[in-house]
Amino acid sequence: MQISVEMLERFYQTMVRIRRFDEKTAELFNSGLVKGTAHSYVGQEAVATGACAALRADDSVVGNHRGHGHCIAKGARVDRMMAELMGRVTGYCRGLGGSMHIAALDLNILGCNGIVAAGVPLGAGAALAARLEGSDRVTVAFFGDGGANQGVVYEALNLTAVWKLPLIFVCENNQYALSTSATRSTAGEGVVTRARAFGIPAVRVEGNDVLAVHEAVAAAVERGRRGEGPSVVEALTYRWGGHSMRANLPDYRTKEEELEWMERDPIARLERGLLDTHGVKEMRLKELREAVEHELEEAVRFATGSPEPTVEMMEASVYAPRIEVREPASRAGRELTFAEALNEALRDEMARDRRVFVMGEDVGLIGGIFTVTRGLREQFGEDRVRDTPITEPVFCGMGVGAAIAGMRPIIEVQIFDFVTLMMDQIVNQAAKFRFMLGGMPTVPLVIRGPQGGGIRLAAQHSQSLEAWFLHVPGLVVVAPSTPYDAKGLLTAAIRDDNPVMFLEHKMLYPLKGEVPAEPYAIPLGKADIKRAGSHATVVATQMMVQRALGAASDLEQDGVSVEVIDPRTLVPLDVDTILGSVRKTGRLVIAHEAVKRGGFGAELAAVVMEQALDDLDAPVVRVGARAVPMPYNDTLEKAVIPSREDIVSAVRGIL
Repeated sequence: MQISVEMLERFYQTMVRIRRFDEKTAELFNSGLVKGTAHSYVGQEAVATGACAALRADDSVVGNHRGHGHCIAKGARVDRMMAELMGRVTGYCRGLGGSMHIAALDLNILGCNGIVAAGVPLGAGAALAARLEGSDRVTVAFFGDGGANQGVVYEALNLTAVWKLPLIFVCENNQYALSTSATRSTAGEGVVTRARAFGIPAVRVEGNDVLAVHEAVAAAVERGRRGEGPSVVEALTYRWGGHSMRANLPDYRTKEEELEWMERDPIARLERGLLDTHGVKEMRLKELREAVEHELEEAVRFATGSPEPTVEMMEASVYAPRIEVREPASRAGRELTFAEALNEALRDEMARDRRVFVMGEDVGLIGGIFTVTRGLREQFGEDRVRDTPITEPVFCGMGVGAAIAGMRPIIEVQIFDFVTLMMDQIVNQAAKFRFMLGGMPTVPLVIRGPQGGGIRLAAQHSQSLEAWFLHVPGLVVVAPSTPYDAKGLLTAAIRDDNPVMFLEHKMLYPLKGEVPAEPYAIPLGKADIKRAGSHATVVATQMMVQRALGAASDLEQDGVSVEVIDPRTLVPLDVDTILGSVRKTGRLVIAHEAVKRGGFGAELAAVVMEQALDDLDAPVVRVGARAVPMPYNDTLEKAVIPSREDIVSAVRGIL
């Protein structure tokens, strides 16, 4: 590969810029201007420089916790990076992300990542977005030798190979995962050999040779642009410093080993080539180095002179603004089941917006095990209704990455208990991405599927887990109870610019009700009074709404008037409607199927006690499942899940 002297000089200056940035960062950390921690890229400069030089401006990169080099090599401004490291509002993430989370979406730097190898599924999602858009863009996902032992890497290798996605896996093998050497933690010959088992072209190169890295990544990029799928490049290199600037760890490498690798300095290697082979004068290299020093002086001045973010800005960065929708004036329509109403919402939104697609296990060919996606594959094709392998962490992470890259994915969790396998991508990626990037990007993602018991699927297929997600800032949590609500809320969730956990109770799928034929959306954060009353308020969710309505009918026979409220969305919660009812009735029962301990009912009870204590004539009572896993035996299952009679008893107890 012929490379001009001008490009070699750019390589040299980029590598010097990366090194001096991190050396300056270490100085500023020791002086207290950079806080927390940072992970130095010194010694590995050739990898990011060579790899990013093979990319176009519209190609994407996903970095890791040692990501300063990735960002600089892709074109990030060092002044805004320095401001971010100092926690200033002029930083790339407005001071909310810090060293490990720098991103610049305008440069297609889709974020660095504090979770080892977690960026790989995001990169796969960006590659999928390019494929769906018909583009020849590629994505590079950087990870280290430690990350190369994470399961998501191999699940992503498999899925990107199956779908032939344009993702280049770049493993920066600096030979240590914090303090544990690759020789002590990796069986066999590592990621290259493993990748080849998936039928993926994979090469190992000298990571301190910028030309070798560039040539290998350029070949992988061209392969991706031709639609031939993923590639793996392992670059053998060495970080000169410790794991991080804060670590203060005992020595775990010998001085002899460190000196040996410093003698293989990637910058000195390129400098010798420029001087000896290409006839570049030392004065020219000095000019390039001095320009970098001037940049860094200006960057430090810019950062130290920048203001810090405010609490108001911080709090406004968690959620994207809500779309304005209006609920239909009439709820009249044909009778549909809950599952059919969800299907209609999916069909309407996929027809309205080509960015919407569905991905999950068995969603295409058979239409999902509860038939919610039936017929979508036939109407919209396999590209937009994608059957995945059983690889929940990766197809969920790909949904996050595709959303960041401009698509509007809908991820089906076949049984919601399996969401445990997705928790990093939901909690650490989807929920935090907008915030960590200063409240600027959006993550328009819906994660939907069946939860709850009642059909004898026992402990690992019957849980109600909504309380987990209530506790995570950045997530919207939706829990419809009727076909009408299911269609309107799913439509709103798909159009929303935030990650939405959309919970569907298995027992509700066959429930029938009137649903308007035309597309409509229900505002997120708006409760529904399912039945008016004056003596007591029952706030119920999902399957418990039907049982609360039954309990209200039973109590009416004794002259007790019960108001039943369905929050419909748990985050955001319509506190005003609930407090208005409590102030009218003076009594509150909260019913949900999830375990009572630590559930939604506990949170709502606390809110009511804080804001309406003087309006209560009796203690708030919660009705929830017993604190046991769901049993298989049908009699015991019925004993665990709250019944209509349990709600009646709770109301009687506070009259």
